[in-house]
Amino acid sequence: MAKRKTKKVEKTTKISNEHLNKMQEIINNLNRGQIEIGSIETRKHALLHHVTALQEDLAKMQVNLKKEYGTDNINIHTGEINRDEQTD
Repeated sequence: MAKRKTKKVEKTTKISNEHLNKMQEIINNLNRGQIEIGSIETRKHALLHHVTALQEDLAKMQVNLKKEYGTDNINIHTGEINRDEQTD
């Protein structure tokens, strides 16, 4: 068998500490970002439920205003009833 003219190059079995640290930093930042997105989505979900409940409260109040005042067309800044001249 003939001898090799070039030396056999050893294959590296491990990346450098610098590359490893950079990769770990990127992955940690990515994980933190994904956790933060999850947290934001959870808060968004809770807020959507809260808004829905407030819309239901407003609808109930409008029904009560119509029963008591004949309309739910109210100026929310002054409390003045906006009556349609055609219906008076």
